[in-house]
Amino acid sequence: MGNNLTHIDETGAANMVDVGDKTHTNRIAVAVGTIIMNASTLEIIVQGNAKKGDVIGTARIAGIMAAKKTHELIPLCHPLMLTSVKVSIEPDDKLPGLRIEAIAKVGGQTGVEMEALTAVSVACLTVYDMAKAVDRGMEIGQIKLVKKSGGKSGSWSADTQ
Repeated sequence: MGNNLTHIDETGAANMVDVGDKTHTNRIAVAVGTIIMNASTLEIIVQGNAKKGDVIGTARIAGIMAAKKTHELIPLCHPLMLTSVKVSIEPDDKLPGLRIEAIAKVGGQTGVEMEALTAVSVACLTVYDMAKAVDRGMEIGQIKLVKKSGGKSGSWSADTQ
């Protein structure tokens, strides 16, 4: 892996990377994150008693929608024809809060890491928005890529780093 930033040219200007000559491969990225909250807030969410409605279901849909719009949100990202985006949201009493995972898939010439990370980020933000009336102190964090496969660089996992 080189030390050169792929989106910066020799003059220092930002540019979209030309992926036209890259090999078409199946690519998968997995990202995770958490939103920590008061135990009472988690209980409201899990029981489905939030005033704004189904927090987990809405956050899941928001994450999927965000992955599909990543190229509109992050400069220099390519628009991708995603083949799958799955967002799972699980309560965790130990946090207390929610653990969010996104899996993005594409068959193409560039990776889907940003789509998976965007899905997790927006899902967390949606939870915050829907529950902020009862808990403004929620903390979004630990958003990271945990696995990717496909492309020239092959497979990568945070577990092996």
